Parts: sequence; structure tokens; C-alpha cells
Amino acid sequence: MKINTYLIEDNALIRENLTATLQELSEVRILAYADTEAEGVALIERSCNWQLVIVDLFLRVGSGIDIVAALANRKRSQKVVVLTNYATLEVRRRCLALGADAVFDKSTELEGLIDFCIAMPGDEVVA
Repeated sequence: MKINTYLIEDNALIRENLTATLQELSEVRILAYADTEAEGVALIERSCNWQLVIVDLFLRVGSGIDIVAALANRKRSQKVVVLTNYATLEVRRRCLALGADAVFDKSTELEGLIDFCIAMPGDEVVA
């Protein structure tokens, strides 16, 4: 069972390392990446076949917080996680109030993100 995932992150090294880690330790399958708010929203709007969006708050252009807000009316089975270096109490509250399912700090809570992904149900892969 794979978890169809979009990763919205502007740092290529973080994208590569996070992809490798999540695919090795969980059932995450990265469908595509985006590094701006507009690309992220367009990517997600083109598909309904996703279970997880992982989004950074500070993107090359635009804000991940606006992506979280744009996804507020998604299906209950679709999860949005914020992964940021700025996971202050206020940022966490704002993201959760806008509809994020969880907020993780990139430098100290990566295991929490992995646990979140492991706990998610995935879609059956059809060959």
C-alpha cells in the first residue's frame, strides 16, 4: 500500500534526502515536487489521487501557509503536513487552524513525520 504524496519544498537537497528517507522507511511514494506556491497549488489541483501533501512554509516564491489554506476543503482521507524550520508555537497554531493535520520541525521532528507516514493508510498499487 503506497501513500501518494506531493512534496512542496524549494531546497533540492532537502527534497532529495527527504524523498530517500521517506521511501525507505515508510510507504510514501513521491508523485511530484514543486518549489513555489503557484506550482504547488496547480500540481495538487490537477489530481485527486493523492493522500498526503508535505509542504514547507518558506518557498522560492509564495508561502506554504497559503497552500495549507487552499487545501482546507480536501477529502478527510487526504492529509496535509507542514515541515518547517520555523515550527514555533504560533506557527503550529496557525497551520493547524488553517487545516494542517500536523506540523513538524525539520531539524528535530523528522522521526515524528516518519511515524505519521507509517500510520497512514495507503492506496493499493495496481500493476
